[in-house]
Amino acid sequence: MVTIKNREIVLLQRPEGMPREGDFALRQAEIPVCGDGSVIVKTLYLSVDPYMRGRMSGVKSYIAPFALDEVITGGVVGEVVETRYADLRAGDIVVGTLGWRDYNAADGRELRKIDPALAPVSTALGILGMPGLTAYFGLLDIGKPSAGETVVVSGAAGAVGTVAGQIAKLKGCRVVGIAGSDAKTGYLVNELGFDAAINYKPTPDLKNALKEACPGGVDVYFDNVGGFISDTVVTLLNYRARVVLCGQISQYNMSKPEPGPRVQPILLVKSALMKGFIVTDYADRYDEGVRGLGLWLAQKKLKYTEHLVEGLENAPRAFIGLFTGENTGKQIVKAR
Repeated sequence: MVTIKNREIVLLQRPEGMPREGDFALRQAEIPVCGDGSVIVKTLYLSVDPYMRGRMSGVKSYIAPFALDEVITGGVVGEVVETRYADLRAGDIVVGTLGWRDYNAADGRELRKIDPALAPVSTALGILGMPGLTAYFGLLDIGKPSAGETVVVSGAAGAVGTVAGQIAKLKGCRVVGIAGSDAKTGYLVNELGFDAAINYKPTPDLKNALKEACPGGVDVYFDNVGGFISDTVVTLLNYRARVVLCGQISQYNMSKPEPGPRVQPILLVKSALMKGFIVTDYADRYDEGVRGLGLWLAQKKLKYTEHLVEGLENAPRAFIGLFTGENTGKQIVKAR
């Protein structure tokens, strides 16, 4: 194994605006050594996620920025090929935060073993992983949807939005999704059971389209995108509505914040709640979330789709695709 080269992807320079493939570099290194308490993990699938864009900017946030000329890290599902950690054996499938490389050395305590019999292992990066948990806790803990309420989800065809909307339907809500193509809105309505979906790109009057889709106003807004879409949705909030601030993907590639209306007067007169969160806020409840999502998945009450990109070397392209609307559902890279 030591003669095999270990491909890895580093952040070459900090993106300005939309990331470009030239901001990344593919290099080769040696296979890492397996030390006491660690394992060597062969990458099977890696996750690309919008939050990574913030880590590339070098700005201090809730998580440390990526260092230049260092391997990018994120969610990885892999196979244990060598172990010096008592609770893991060769052949086990695990998930953890690891590098964008073919082989990683990892502390066995920081990995979670996956049962491949429960669902395809790639779901540990999607519906049964960080995106699914984000939707689960954001909607249920902050949004608190009740039967008969109207829930609007922006970025509704993405990994988080598809799950949030389906959970809202399970709670008896009217669910309206906002996405960026007719194919995506069709998927939301025809496959996932959303009550309505709006393709915002060709829509000349988004507010009027939302009024038609939400005749009773908006009780819960699950915000994945920010920008003018969120500015519009907020104007339709009902009394004691809840706004779940999950992501702002429309803003991530801007060098300066986009100016917009002040929402405080609307929140004030509507006695509405707007709360941001990071999924790690719920780290001590992850098992609860995985059990809940897993049960719904086993009962076929939840559906999911994955947009698979082949080849570790194509991870930068897959990441950029998040911002061009390439994916429906979870964007995943198959390493080999």
